[in-house]
Amino acid sequence: MTVFAVNPETLKNTLAAVLGDKIQHIGVALGEVTVVVGAADYQEVAKTLRDAPGLCFEQMVDLCGLDYSDYKGVGREGLRYCVVLHLLSVSLNQRVRLKVFAPDDDFPVLASVTEIWNSANWFEREAFDLFGIVFEGHNDLRRILTDYGFIGHPFRKDFPLSGHVEMRYDAESKRVVYQPVTIEPREITPRIIREDNYGGLH
Repeated sequence: MTVFAVNPETLKNTLAAVLGDKIQHIGVALGEVTVVVGAADYQEVAKTLRDAPGLCFEQMVDLCGLDYSDYKGVGREGLRYCVVLHLLSVSLNQRVRLKVFAPDDDFPVLASVTEIWNSANWFEREAFDLFGIVFEGHNDLRRILTDYGFIGHPFRKDFPLSGHVEMRYDAESKRVVYQPVTIEPREITPRIIREDNYGGLH
């Protein structure tokens, strides 16, 4: 069993007292505290989480994007794009998950937190590249995993599985070329053959 330096319920109460009405939702699940805040309060909340006594989240461990769009008929309620941060207080040995939703599904924009935690730099670039979430105030927001000429954002749930173009090296022209995708998508179902009395089972 995990021993917490600060009990998650105690941390939840501290967060509620410090952040007040800036919290849209707060909860504890599996010993982890999750706080949801609005986009307008995101930067201010981030600074408070870093600086306030009793919180002291000096380190941002991870930042990633999420796409809550309709997927295989599951559906969704609310906004589509979300950014999730995992924060660590080394001095108080506690963690918190911070979530914020971009207010516009067509053009998701959130404030950058690189001035608060410089470790957010490449994480925000990754979320921009893969999900198309723009981080206002980021001083070098450009693709980090896909090619500069890449069209679209591959982790969006409506992105085509095979993409729009493929890139290959052309020996004749001695350079990299782009061309329309020629791979036919197919579903591969494994073939399972069961024998009578396999493994002594009847």
